[in-house]
Amino acid sequence: MSNNSPFCTCKDTKCPLHPTNHDKGCSLCIAKNLQSREIPSCFFNLADPDMKRQGYTFEDFVKLFK
Repeated sequence: MSNNSPFCTCKDTKCPLHPTNHDKGCSLCIAKNLQSREIPSCFFNLADPDMKRQGYTFEDFVKLFK
């Protein structure tokens, strides 16, 4: 299937929610992250593409900017 979100920076293409694995773009990933109270990896990748992450929580994201 084609990637309906060409701007996607997520490298985990094995994830079933990755836009290359279905035709719903980023919607499934965003919904999963909102339900889990997490931030999608694309936001982390934009802030620091080479960082080693401990998690994807809101708090983990804020730590990037302290």
